[in-house]
Amino acid sequence: MKAIIYVEGPSDRAALGALLAPIVERKLEEGVSIRFVEAPAGDRKTSLLTRGPVRAADIIANDADAVVALLPDLYPRNKGFPHETPVEMAAGCMKLFQQALEVRGRGGDERLLQRLRPFCLKYDLEALLLAVPDGLQARLGGKALTRTWTVRVEDQDHDVPPKRIVEKLFENCGKRYRDTVDAPMILSGVSYRQLADLCPQCFAPFADFLENLPSLDV
Repeated sequence: MKAIIYVEGPSDRAALGALLAPIVERKLEEGVSIRFVEAPAGDRKTSLLTRGPVRAADIIANDADAVVALLPDLYPRNKGFPHETPVEMAAGCMKLFQQALEVRGRGGDERLLQRLRPFCLKYDLEALLLAVPDGLQARLGGKALTRTWTVRVEDQDHDVPPKRIVEKLFENCGKRYRDTVDAPMILSGVSYRQLADLCPQCFAPFADFLENLPSLDV
C-alpha cells in the first residue's frame, strides 16, 4: 500500500518528514510507503486545494493500492474556494474530488471516496513549533521567550497565524526565521505523539490516520 500526502511547500515536506520519520519507517516495515509531495510553486495553497483533489482522483481511480491525503494550512482563509474552518475546507476538497471521479466515470464507487482524506494544519505548520516552546527556545540560543500566543496553539486565529508569531520571536532574538531549516531542526527532536496530544483538533487526526494505515489493500 502507498500513501501520498500532498503538502503546500518545501518547509512542510522537510519538517513533517523530520517529525514523522519514526512512523514512516515503521510503516515501511509493515509494507506501507508514505510519501510527502509538495504543491507546485506559485500560490501553493490554492493549487493544493483545487488541483490536489483532481490529481487524487487520477491516482485513486487507477491504483487500487493508493490512498491520498491533503494537508494544507488553514491560513489564509478562502483560498481556492470559500472556507474559514477545517470542516468547510474538507467539504470543499471532497466536493471537487467527487466531481473529478464523476468526470472519470467513477462517481458511483463509494469505496473510492474513502481513499481521499483531507486534513489541515491549523492554522499553519508553525503551530507545531509554538506547541513545543522549549524546542523553539533551544533553537534561539536558550533566550527566554515572551509568550504572545494562545496556549492551545490550534486556537490561534487567521489574523495572527502561528508563522507570524514565530517570525517575530526570531526577529526579537536578532535572527531570521528560515522555515525550511529551522522547522525541521526543531521538530526532529519532538515526539509526534506529544504533538498530537498538544494539537488535538487537526494534527492528532492526521497522526492517527498515519498510524492506522493498513498494510493490506483498501
